[in-house]
Amino acid sequence: TSLEKAREVLHEHRIEKLPVVNKHFELKGLITIKDIEKRIMYPNSCKDGHGRLCVGAAVGVGPDTADRVARLKKAGVDVIVVDTAHGHSRAVLDTVKMIKRKYPDLELIAGNIATAEAARDLLRAGVDAVKVGVGPGSICTTRIVSGAGMPQLTAIADCAKVLAGTGVPVIADGGIKFSGDITKALAAGASSVMLGGLLAGTDESPGETELYQAGTYKVYRGMGSIGAMERGGGDRYGQGGRPVQKLVPEGIEGRVPYKGKLSAVIYQLIGGVKSGMGYCGCKTISDLQQKATFIRQTVAGLRESHVHDVIITKEAPNYRTDWE
Repeated sequence: TSLEKAREVLHEHRIEKLPVVNKHFELKGLITIKDIEKRIMYPNSCKDGHGRLCVGAAVGVGPDTADRVARLKKAGVDVIVVDTAHGHSRAVLDTVKMIKRKYPDLELIAGNIATAEAARDLLRAGVDAVKVGVGPGSICTTRIVSGAGMPQLTAIADCAKVLAGTGVPVIADGGIKFSGDITKALAAGASSVMLGGLLAGTDESPGETELYQAGTYKVYRGMGSIGAMERGGGDRYGQGGRPVQKLVPEGIEGRVPYKGKLSAVIYQLIGGVKSGMGYCGCKTISDLQQKATFIRQTVAGLRESHVHDVIITKEAPNYRTDWE
């Protein structure tokens, strides 16, 4: 029975639930009016072959990784992310090969990386996508603490160049301050972006809400912060199991302004990306990557790009002044 047919039956008989049975009249499923309403409301939601929302899970490179992946696969996970701060390491490459050997049909993402060599090695190991970004996040201190990293736009472009034509997409992770940064990341070769700080102030984010100096904020912490490491995040930075006083953080804990509903923020971000693509005369991301050109900009040019020589009396929903 198709969902359209099920909708007709539900409407005709004024009922909200429709059991699905096989030829032996054994119950195999249940279609509800809520299922149909959600399909209409969210037509572009990411679903598997059974109409369920796709679910991903992150794993590390520790001794329990194989067991964790096996349990996740049994539970029906759709994609696995080998998620570490340093994705171009022997441990990550070996883990990727192990997972692909055991579960060749399981979608696999690995990261984080920042160089063309890393992208090439992960491609050879068998990944289905790479996550690019070492140190660009608003709450990340990796580049300052360790001295390692790469400017995000350069990292995206370098990795995308190596992966062009392979079918392995680039996920740009971090460094997005405004919607225009998403447009630039896509133009540089990314197929998608990961957002942290931009969404941390929304209702749906897990951070606690705080009042501070007559303003409303939400708590936001990096995976490399002491607080996150205490609760299991240390493995991502190769520091799992260490006592608190021995942890070397690569992130901070802070607060971001409260923004309200996630949908309103996403609406503005999508609008900004559409506008950027329109300025470039592009209808698709593929067009943008082929037509867009980059120029070198000075600090003076950057300041000119932002609001200047005026006192803002009413804030816009897609701009903030604390961008420096």
